[in-house]
Amino acid sequence: MRLLIVNPNTSSGVTARIREAAEAVAHPGDSFTVCSAAFGPELIVTPEDTRLAVEGVLAAVAAHRAPVDGIVLASFGDTGADEVRALRPGLPVVGIAAAAYAAARTLGGPFGIVTFGTRLAPALRQSAERHGHGDLLLGVEALNDVDIGDPGSVQARCAGGLADLARGMAAQGAASVVLGGGPLAGLAGKIDAGLPVI
Repeated sequence: MRLLIVNPNTSSGVTARIREAAEAVAHPGDSFTVCSAAFGPELIVTPEDTRLAVEGVLAAVAAHRAPVDGIVLASFGDTGADEVRALRPGLPVVGIAAAAYAAARTLGGPFGIVTFGTRLAPALRQSAERHGHGDLLLGVEALNDVDIGDPGSVQARCAGGLADLARGMAAQGAASVVLGGGPLAGLAGKIDAGLPVI
């Protein structure tokens, strides 16, 4: 399978995390091209960030000329999904939020979302509702606002706290937990939350 995987923010550290997570699940013969948005913010938080990020994603997709079987947008806003579908009609375009919520629904039962900053929590709740999974959403828990600094290093600095939040979600009845945010790519396999973690 040939995939173009686009990090809609411009953090090289986050893109490296996404590449590592993708390579960890690759099968023989798979070909994954991982890149950042051509320009835009290092972390997508505000509506203006989103607008700039969509433009950067479209530029990155337009610049990729090699044939692909699908495109993955590795942000929890599924940033630019509709625009990329219009740019590349006929190609499957999947955002990681839509994929995570679908997996949580498949696992069954209520799910929770944990993330690394309270500023991100409202958008994650809205994302789950927009994708039609609000009925199963137990809640969104976030670490108290931390100095995010380099988004590429946030998971290394916050892994313990995120694992604690995931365990708390399990105690509230979550059957699974979504780790919300592209900077957390690959973290699920590195923390033991005592429950399925997506």
